[in-house]
Amino acid sequence: MLLARLAEVSHQVAATSARSRKIAALADLFSATTPEEAPLVIAYLAGRLPQGRIGIGWRTLKESVPPASDATLTVADTDAALSLLARVAGPGSQAERQRLVRELMRAATAAEQQFLVRLLTGEVRQGALDAIALEGVAKAAAAPAADVRRAVMLEGSLPRVAQVLLAEGPAALERFQLRVGSPVHPMLAHTAKSVTEAIAALGPCVVEEKLDGIRVQVHRVGDDVRLYTRSLDDITDRLPEISAVARELPGDRFVLDGEVIALDAAGRPVPFQDIASRVGSRVDVATAAAALPVSPVFFDVLAADGTVLVDLPGHDRHAALARLVPEPMRVRRTVVEDPGDPAQTGAAEAFFADTLARGHEGVMVKALDAPYSAGRRGRSWLKVKPVYTLDLVVLAAERGSGRRTGTLSNLHLGALAADGTYVMLGKTFKGLTDAMLQWQTERLRELAVEDDGFTVRVRPELVVEIAYDGLQRSPRYPAGVALRFARVVRHRPDKPASEADTIDRVLAGGPGAQPSTGPEPHADGPEPQADGPGPPTDGAEPTTDGPGPPTDGPEPPEAGPQSSSVV
Repeated sequence: MLLARLAEVSHQVAATSARSRKIAALADLFSATTPEEAPLVIAYLAGRLPQGRIGIGWRTLKESVPPASDATLTVADTDAALSLLARVAGPGSQAERQRLVRELMRAATAAEQQFLVRLLTGEVRQGALDAIALEGVAKAAAAPAADVRRAVMLEGSLPRVAQVLLAEGPAALERFQLRVGSPVHPMLAHTAKSVTEAIAALGPCVVEEKLDGIRVQVHRVGDDVRLYTRSLDDITDRLPEISAVARELPGDRFVLDGEVIALDAAGRPVPFQDIASRVGSRVDVATAAAALPVSPVFFDVLAADGTVLVDLPGHDRHAALARLVPEPMRVRRTVVEDPGDPAQTGAAEAFFADTLARGHEGVMVKALDAPYSAGRRGRSWLKVKPVYTLDLVVLAAERGSGRRTGTLSNLHLGALAADGTYVMLGKTFKGLTDAMLQWQTERLRELAVEDDGFTVRVRPELVVEIAYDGLQRSPRYPAGVALRFARVVRHRPDKPASEADTIDRVLAGGPGAQPSTGPEPHADGPEPQADGPGPPTDGAEPTTDGPGPPTDGPEPPEAGPQSSSVV
């Protein structure tokens, strides 16, 4: 397949918001894709490189190279060139990478060059996520999407399933089954704004603590234990104490779903970043384990004694979990058998309050009769946690890509400092409707003071209300913290920048960081870090002069209905 064809479809998918059109375009593409090419095509559409990080950034790509007049570069050619780039190391590597990039760009047409730049810099954001690509593969192969989805959840890889499906047809899907020792995508959850709302939506349910740890999937066959993260990375060697726990459990050939957490001396959960750092430690694991011992808390079982349990209702799976895992290692929970009983609903709300008081994130509300829909954002699991809001000032905005080309999208957000300047706390492009994005772009162009082609710095006058889940440590920002999962609730042109929330208030968790009563407004999909990636932000963070006066102008559009987020 020519890279030009893939680049064209990527552009088509980016240009439409209609899911049906995205799927149709992808189905046409996969119909022309050989089974061997399918993994590469899926990876490139999602903006992923099979080689991982290859050391190519904007500095290497800034040189203009005359494009090819005719499209001859194939997807396989591109993969081979990127594999060469990934292997470059040692003295002279920068010059060699530059030479190989020039060679690749000379073979690419102008449209292919644009796609390659976005691919190499992580800027492929056209909505061709795995869920939509899965639908496209299913349509191309004339296979039921539900069957393909199940095969992917059990195999843990859309590229592998797509390759077999395109080669052998729908009948081949039957070979994909849950295998102990092979990770599966975890079940995900949507959001509810309160426990009462979640109970009303689900009926008979269980309310469980939502722990802010690392999701872990534990597989055991005999004495062989494997540990996998939510993204299916094997972390067995990093968590020897979890493996030891798994070996002590009764039974065999099981798969458990849970969280790895750590508690401080007072019995309260340590910050997520500390746990992530511990789990990410690959060197001197023994020292890391001694410094921060972790423990598992399990909430589900996918297989036990070789029997696959994912299709059983939740209450049956929990009974199997209770036989396998002792109570101290199971998540705390309370059952609501009768949603119409005010006493049971009140007890569930009290459980939520107690969970927050214990220092945990919130709760998960799960339908008692729901199967384990691995890899799905099932409506039978709903998360409830407090949401906080701040009024912050826009310091700059990055130019949008994909459907947002021509707009100013990713906002740089700052809190007011005591000296009248602003302290940057992160960035976000989440929560914006098309109408809000258009209004924001027009307003920020009026405030622009500097434009480097990627980032537009503005006079610090526009205030935005931002919802976020909390603070996390970040050395990238002056205050040493960043907003976690920030998203725009609304623009506040009625509020002068001098009345924005102060950095002292943010750090103290004062009035400017009180829980919001509304639902979490950011979209489905992987949640980016508040200081998410993007080449326009390389180097120093933007600085601004003091606050400017508020300006009159047209009222911004209201935020439209927002979709839920996932765990």
